[in-house]
Amino acid sequence: MDQGRGAMAVKKPYHRVGFTAAQNDELWERWKKGEGLKAIGRLLGKPSSCIFNHLRPSGGIRPPPRRRSRLALTLTEREEISRGLVAGRSLRSLARALGRSPSTVSREIMRNSGPGRYRAAIADKRAWKRALRPKLCKLAANAQLRQAVVRKLERNWSPEQIAGWLKRMHPENEAMQVSHETIYRSLYVQARGVLKKELLAHLRVRSSTIRRSRHDTQKGRLADTISIRERPAAAEDRAVPGHWEGDLLCGSKSSQVVTLVERHSRYLMLAKIPNRETRTVVNALIKQARNLPDELYKSLTWDNGGELADHRRFTMATDIAVYFCDPHSPWQRGSNENTNRLLRQYMPKGTDLALLSQAQLNRIARQLNERPRKTLDFHSPAERFSACVASIG
Repeated sequence: MDQGRGAMAVKKPYHRVGFTAAQNDELWERWKKGEGLKAIGRLLGKPSSCIFNHLRPSGGIRPPPRRRSRLALTLTEREEISRGLVAGRSLRSLARALGRSPSTVSREIMRNSGPGRYRAAIADKRAWKRALRPKLCKLAANAQLRQAVVRKLERNWSPEQIAGWLKRMHPENEAMQVSHETIYRSLYVQARGVLKKELLAHLRVRSSTIRRSRHDTQKGRLADTISIRERPAAAEDRAVPGHWEGDLLCGSKSSQVVTLVERHSRYLMLAKIPNRETRTVVNALIKQARNLPDELYKSLTWDNGGELADHRRFTMATDIAVYFCDPHSPWQRGSNENTNRLLRQYMPKGTDLALLSQAQLNRIARQLNERPRKTLDFHSPAERFSACVASIG
């Protein structure tokens, strides 16, 4: 029993998986371009919640890059100190070799465990951490200016309107002027503690606690889209075949598969893609559309992901209209969402979908298409779709 309890008490160590420098740069660049949390997560192979938690501390505003002071000791200098200590050199000789004051070298050694335990890499990391100094922003330093900004925000003025009004009212007094960017940063970067987060409710865009890019291409923000509300009635009641729903099924290592489901028959088609760039996805959709008669491909309904930013090229190449769902409304592509859940039996979450060939995807689609469905009175999608093909001759 004791052994059993001991075995149960052992827990695997938890290792937090962060972002590399390259991933961090990629994340912020794509966020600046307006890509959504899910799109960035798919690219980096991380859940959207992980992307959100990385953005949230700075309010969705990229922190400025930190730079070392030209007066601070460098890692090379610290390595020279470490080697000198091992060789038994005096502090004064080390200081002369580095062109530094002996007191600078002495303080460096003593604040990092002393001569016997000094390690250059560890000392350099500690110095970098100690050098972090949060800069006091203008609104934090000027209570009169802060109160003026708060009063206008409470009256639903935008930060740009406030900044312009202050400049007009106090043209000669720079202390009573502030940029709209400073106001936004004080609102979204709550670590500053300058403006209460409740004031976010007075901004016109209130949907998030993080600031989004002006180029935001999230749901409902793609250019020249046609709303699902304009989709033909024939597509709504599923009476007429030829209206499709599509999405990307995501796997590990930023792998994806295009999934297309016909609303009338629930017939499924899968397409292999090497990446989720809009050119790649649109090319795959065009290829799939050309495999079907015009009568069986009349419209496509898609989520608002950036992978279909080039939807106009798809329509021009195929003469098929594309309709986009409302924000945060995956249920409007219900057939596709339900089929994607069924696909997880064959492609569980965490599977590297890039390893699957198009032939393997075709076999998976065929198996699902041959399974009877309750919603089809236990006919299979393949049977219903075959009947549609036969009806058009």
